[in-house]
Amino acid sequence: MEYVKLGNSDLVVSRICLGCMSFGDPTSNFRHEWTLNAEDSEKIIKHALDLGINFFDTANIYSDGTSEEYLGRAIKKNISRDKVIIATKVYFNEGKLSKKAILREIDGSLKRLGTDYVDLYIIHRFDYDTPIEETMETLDGLVRSGKVRAIGASAMYGYQFHNMQIVAEKHGWTKFVSMQNHYNLLYREDERELIPICKQFNVTLTPYSPLAAGRLSRLEWETDTKRSKTDKTAVSKYDSTKETDYKIVLRVNELAKKYGATMTQIALAWHFAKGTAPIIGATKEKYLDDAVGTFDVKLTEEDIKYLEGPYVPHKIVGAI
Repeated sequence: MEYVKLGNSDLVVSRICLGCMSFGDPTSNFRHEWTLNAEDSEKIIKHALDLGINFFDTANIYSDGTSEEYLGRAIKKNISRDKVIIATKVYFNEGKLSKKAILREIDGSLKRLGTDYVDLYIIHRFDYDTPIEETMETLDGLVRSGKVRAIGASAMYGYQFHNMQIVAEKHGWTKFVSMQNHYNLLYREDERELIPICKQFNVTLTPYSPLAAGRLSRLEWETDTKRSKTDKTAVSKYDSTKETDYKIVLRVNELAKKYGATMTQIALAWHFAKGTAPIIGATKEKYLDDAVGTFDVKLTEEDIKYLEGPYVPHKIVGAI
């Protein structure tokens, strides 16, 4: 396993983050039908720990908070709390990023996770209804109180992220150290503004959907898995551009054959070449094994250019 420091923080995380959206009660109101129960979730989390993964990402809304509960229980049973980096999120809740909402939601997340602090607290989106100053001052207060060690942001427009960082800088408040954005070989729109801004502020990228919901890990665009059949979000993200994007999938497959690797490893090797720490959602242990095998694959500059060659501009997916 390889490790990287998140921005200017003292958080050292594995280059692979285990995304926990796949864990939780499938009968909850905010649910995904493919989520794993507590026992099966713990098996995946334990296997991740065995592979050297110490970075886990969840959110207050995943399966109505049961994702946080499952993760917290598994961590408590299998490893010392100070050996892992736990990230969770706030926004898709009543009040979004208002002071009242943030203070309420962090306490709820801490209770469900069974811990007295979160290593990385991420705002899930940009809140148009709350003044930036109110949000950033409240987040800074959480860091000063010890409930949160560092803060991060997710999917938003570059100018929004820039403005939030500047407000924090102006007032001497805590700044973001990570950006969890939508980024993969099939979707690279953030290269225009958001990613350069992140580099300007030394913010580490921890992209979600690094395999484009599996479309970069196989030649078949659709599969018979439960997630493929029921994940309407993935369909809305990728299917409208299948005709142009499939050319990239074919190139990923071509390089996989060249290097004796899997398509997953080629797609992730591209991420590592970009310096990111991608979030992998896994429902089977073999998927994590496959991802970790990426560290044996090194792409050349020519390989990267070849993979990126067929890309065409896409509509924005992620930022609200």
